[in-house]
Amino acid sequence: MTLQLLEIYAPTHFLDMEEIKGEFPVVSFWISDELNEKKLTRILVETNDVELILNYLEKLPGGEDTYQVMLLPVQTYLPREKEKQNDKEKDLQRASRHELYEAVAESSHMSISYMWFILFSSVIAAVGIIKNSPATVIGAMVIAPIIGPVTAVSFASVLGDFKLIRQSVLTALFGIGIPILISTVFGFFFLPPIYSNEFLSRTDIQIIDVVVALASGAAGALSFIKRNEGSLVGVMVSVALLPPAVVFGMTLGTGNWVEAVVPFILLMVNINSILLSAVIVFWLSGIKPNNWKDLQNANISRKLSLLFISIISIVLITAVIFINFV
Repeated sequence: MTLQLLEIYAPTHFLDMEEIKGEFPVVSFWISDELNEKKLTRILVETNDVELILNYLEKLPGGEDTYQVMLLPVQTYLPREKEKQNDKEKDLQRASRHELYEAVAESSHMSISYMWFILFSSVIAAVGIIKNSPATVIGAMVIAPIIGPVTAVSFASVLGDFKLIRQSVLTALFGIGIPILISTVFGFFFLPPIYSNEFLSRTDIQIIDVVVALASGAAGALSFIKRNEGSLVGVMVSVALLPPAVVFGMTLGTGNWVEAVVPFILLMVNINSILLSAVIVFWLSGIKPNNWKDLQNANISRKLSLLFISIISIVLITAVIFINFV
């Protein structure tokens, strides 16, 4: 049983704890002494119930300016309650929509540190591919923060947040464009490392690569909604965006436009697989807006996203089949 603590600072008569206890499964709660006509209420709940209470607070009269909420993880709680096996506990436990939105908004922001990480990881990946060093390439994949804004596009599409979609797309394009630009310069001044297995492995694509990319994208989305950063590192390696982008740039730099098609398709397959898998996982996990108007926009956005990504997937799969059988 995973627990989280809600700290709510609000006017004295803003919260009705009797109503909250009757409507939501509260593990425990504490109310501080009144101070300046406000009070601090701490509510201990299971992770799956956090979003329900936050949605309840958003609908209370007065709006979000009336109160402040802090969400804290709880490592342990004593005395331990005996866990009961019920239908709710069999469901997928995930972080609340509000917590996930904060993480997505941060990863979609094009900060100075993001730019430096992209720059350094691009150089490291290019050197690793030239020297045929798998360890160096893997290190570059781990430090490259490219998967964050790509996942943010899917999350924003499920919520119908078009402003966040635009911001995430621009950040993702920057994160993919810089490695291509840097590796193009490498390819212009150096011969393509055709002796490197790290290079050659990104110039070949099979249908199985599409399957792996889809599974890895789903695993990445699942790790994200469960806030499992350790698993997300493995996903960064398995559904790599940086190496095919670098190989694509190197091939462009040499002027071999035809040979650049395969790494480009591999890059697009990985990106598209993350988008498609993440949209499906976010949708099935029940992530949606709270109010009716935003819910309508989210339904339209999700359907259009699935349609667009599915069409791109069909085109890419057709291209992979054509490359392998023609």
